[in-house]
Amino acid sequence: MIDFVRILCVMTFPSATVRFWDGSGPFLDEEGILWRQANLVEGGLDAIEMAINGEAFTLTLGISGLDRLSADLAWGDYQNGEIIGAKVQILTQDCDRWGQALGAPDVRFTGLIDDITFEKVADSSQVTTSVRVDIVNRFTLRTLANGGVYSDIDQKARSAVLNPSAPPDRFCERIPLMIDKTIRWPNW
Repeated sequence: MIDFVRILCVMTFPSATVRFWDGSGPFLDEEGILWRQANLVEGGLDAIEMAINGEAFTLTLGISGLDRLSADLAWGDYQNGEIIGAKVQILTQDCDRWGQALGAPDVRFTGLIDDITFEKVADSSQVTTSVRVDIVNRFTLRTLANGGVYSDIDQKARSAVLNPSAPPDRFCERIPLMIDKTIRWPNW
């Protein structure tokens, strides 16, 4: 029986995979993988929910409370150019009333890191680092060059690359035939 759901975040870098969950203390999943605690800020669950539902194309995720070692490793990876473009996944994990994982987590959002900001916060006992990452999904990454136009020749060349054994795509060839046509929809 599912009693609550945990929010998990996986960041895959060339040097390592980092796993966080929105809670306190470590979390051990069903496969024995250890997830580190993080406080998700910058709109937290509302921003994640918008990204999961496809309402937002960019997810701003803040992770606060990183220890010095983790922050130094992240800064080193950033300096080496390994953070921008890294894959990020937001998952949900069903849990029982004791907080134990039930089954495998479900992937709800996948994107790539587009920007990162580091901020150190010092209090009387320790220094912690907050990291804010902007994550873009595949819809943000889909762009057409400014002023780009698909012509009949472009479309046929593109279709030949995508499916070489098929006959040429004639979609754009037929578009000029529709210039003077009136299209009524729905046609009752």
